[in-house]
Amino acid sequence: RPSTAPPSVPWSALRAAGQTKAADLLAAELLGGRMNDVDCARVEHAWTSAQGDPAAREAFVDTVVRQGAAAWTHPSGSRDLPARAATHDLLVGQVRIGRFAADPRNPYAVRGVQAALDPAVLGTSLLAVGPSGAGKTERLMRPVTEGLALRALTGQAAVVAVCAAGTPLGPDDAYDVVVRPGDPASAHDLDLYADCADPDEAAAFLAEGLVGDLDAVDTRRAATALAQLLGPYSAAHGHFPGLRELRALLEGEPAALDALRAELGDGARHAGMRRELDARVRQSGTPGDPCPALADRIALLDRPAFAGFFGNSGEGRPFSMRAVAHHPLRVRVDLPEHGHEEASRLLARLLLAQFTHVVRDTSGRTHFACLVLDDATRTLTAESVRAVQRLRSRNAGVVLGLRTVGDVPEQLQGPLYAAVGCRMAFSGVTTWDGRRFAEAWGTERVETKEVAQHTVFADQPGTRALHALRKLVTGRAVTTDAVTVREVERERWSASDLAHAVPPGHAVLSLSTVEGPSAPPHLVDLRD
Repeated sequence: RPSTAPPSVPWSALRAAGQTKAADLLAAELLGGRMNDVDCARVEHAWTSAQGDPAAREAFVDTVVRQGAAAWTHPSGSRDLPARAATHDLLVGQVRIGRFAADPRNPYAVRGVQAALDPAVLGTSLLAVGPSGAGKTERLMRPVTEGLALRALTGQAAVVAVCAAGTPLGPDDAYDVVVRPGDPASAHDLDLYADCADPDEAAAFLAEGLVGDLDAVDTRRAATALAQLLGPYSAAHGHFPGLRELRALLEGEPAALDALRAELGDGARHAGMRRELDARVRQSGTPGDPCPALADRIALLDRPAFAGFFGNSGEGRPFSMRAVAHHPLRVRVDLPEHGHEEASRLLARLLLAQFTHVVRDTSGRTHFACLVLDDATRTLTAESVRAVQRLRSRNAGVVLGLRTVGDVPEQLQGPLYAAVGCRMAFSGVTTWDGRRFAEAWGTERVETKEVAQHTVFADQPGTRALHALRKLVTGRAVTTDAVTVREVERERWSASDLAHAVPPGHAVLSLSTVEGPSAPPHLVDLRD
């Protein structure tokens, strides 16, 4: 539920501040049908941002007078999405996903109440687990992505949706950028370095994306090895290497290394970079050298299907993840799951690593940034799980979809459930998956009443005769009830209940906000 309800009188905040002219103009636009809910939310956000600054308030009024309902339109020029699949309340920033079921497990006060999500809860990140066909994409990912895209049109959010090609997360016109790696018709490329200028930072998230899932490779050593190559190359060329050049350097090709050393020259200017490169050459081929593993993973992207991508062609418009930290963008990345599953998993890991790196700097960013991973299978690593937990203090969050918790390494399952603030178990989860949810949701104290019946043995002959007659008539012995009332701890939702008692089209959802308040798990009807 929203913390504050929208005002019943249009633009009452403007009138209360004495801006009657702007309020009257906006009210006329609204009553004339020239203003939709996106426009209202966008103008309301602009007015809120102008508070406390007289010059900004003057500029606000001037802009409203000149542009009316079209004031502060999104850079794309869009004032709405081509189509909506969910119900939205943009004035409070919520998207409706269903209704709390009239189930005995749900508290009476919430039965029949609509269930909705907003950035306050998505900022703690959300984990959704359910088998294929349970409705994760249609009933969760699509509404959440759509709600964030609408908020992006108001300047209050940026969203990056990562999914398999063909996943119904909205039409292309609903996005500012659509990246389709492996599709020659794609208008955008993907920047592997996220527009990063620091070789160490670029090496860190690149190593995480390439080999973060390999237990046999130390990610920190891999990042160091990459930095020893990216730094000298950047110093010599003014930019980081393309995919093929990076692969040649990682494979230790003498021609590539000699050419890079020659480009650095013999002067004192690049003496430090020459030492870095020489150190990399000395470490090449030693036990534990991460470069062969890095080169093998780079080879997954250096394929004919991706010939025009990742900087190989030098053409196209590369999309940088860093852009979502500075602009309210709507982005969708369609991964080539069919035929290139390993490359798709690598790209998903890389995008998650890039996202958690670029949102670290919150200076100057007022909008909420969210990454939606429709399928997070083999995407999460130890470092990315730790990074997800830190997002809630950075005005950012992730939404992760899994078919089963088994798609996450066992040693990361517990930390993953602890890292996210919102958890959602869809109908059809297994008891093994349900056990993880039951552990995360814990127990609650409930009052139980036990009634025990004890046979009454009479001492007096007359009473015994009366009891015998009563038993003869009723067929039951005379008993007395002993009632015991006590408090016990029980699981909120047991693994068995999650596996067998959640109806199709339903899910059990628990929520928490970045401010701290949380709600226990409740059964939600996603069909309503």
